[in-house]
Amino acid sequence: MTVEAADRRLRGARRLTLVSLATNLGATLLLPGVGLAREPDPVRLLLGAVGLLAFVAAQAAVVHAAVTPWLADERRRRGYAALTVAAVLSVPLVGPVAAGAWPTWAWLGASLIGIFPLLFRPPAALVGAVAVLAVAVAVARWTGLPARDTVLITGGVGLGVAAISWAQVWFWDLLVEARQGQAARARLAAAEERLRFARDVHDLLGHDLTVIALKAELAARLAPVDAARAGREAAEVQRLAGSALQRVREAVHGYRSVDLAEQAAAVGEVLRSSGVRCTVVPPTGELPATVAADLAAVLREAGTNVLRHSRADWCRIEITREDGLVTMTVRNDGALDGGPDPYSGGLRGLADRLAPAGGSVRAHAEDGVFSLVATLPVPS
Repeated sequence: MTVEAADRRLRGARRLTLVSLATNLGATLLLPGVGLAREPDPVRLLLGAVGLLAFVAAQAAVVHAAVTPWLADERRRRGYAALTVAAVLSVPLVGPVAAGAWPTWAWLGASLIGIFPLLFRPPAALVGAVAVLAVAVAVARWTGLPARDTVLITGGVGLGVAAISWAQVWFWDLLVEARQGQAARARLAAAEERLRFARDVHDLLGHDLTVIALKAELAARLAPVDAARAGREAAEVQRLAGSALQRVREAVHGYRSVDLAEQAAAVGEVLRSSGVRCTVVPPTGELPATVAADLAAVLREAGTNVLRHSRADWCRIEITREDGLVTMTVRNDGALDGGPDPYSGGLRGLADRLAPAGGSVRAHAEDGVFSLVATLPVPS
């Protein structure tokens, strides 16, 4: 599902939750309107209408805030404050309406209890419900209505409305958390892709810059004694720099499919130009793009290590495929005791790269011969 589709479904769910909450809470607000219809005194009727409308407006603001998680905290607090003021003013304004004939404020109190789950956690909501129930009983005694009926209306109906409101908001919160989880996974995937891209660019530049540095150093040493060869080495540095720039451009504009045989041949050519006899045994058949890309990264690191961390006279690069497993072996003589540069990423970085695909990297030195063996399963 695309991001736009997910957001569209979430907006639809929000509208449905708003309508459901408004219907649930609005039903209890219709019954105070019955009290207004039964009120003969025009002054009480006007005051009661003003109090009821103020309560409805404040309640609507709170309902909107409950399903709008991106709403600013200041606006949310203003809505809560408006509801508090409207609830307090409703007692003298709405309480006397239809006194002795209809429990007007008892129904408004039920609506107030019904909205508490949108405002408080369960313990605080329960305390608030008890306080509203006490106010409803006091209003009933003031207006000459039976306290028992008031308790049933304010307490019973209010708790029922509160339970439904809590369930609706709970489902809405689950939807919001699920969408936030989707967004977090998308951000994580993007971060992982950026890290993978950075690692690939590091592999490309690390290898090429190492060769360029070695070639430039060689040209500088040859300049006083063999100008012709120094010129050839300088031209090779220029060619390698242009090739590195081109490969970085290709990486920036999108990953290209990796030809492992071509990569092995290129590394072999670089080693030969540096005076290392190199034998390359390419793989038979075509490898999957992901396998080829992972092994190409290992190959570049291995070639860099041959140049930087050995005095090699010969090197052998061999890639074989057998029983659903591809193995690349890079061996060279002249291994130095210092080992690979710890700042180059090294074997640990290669192992981390191959591990998610079930691959491994092993290295050992014996009698001055360094061997690096990388294995990867080939998906069927």
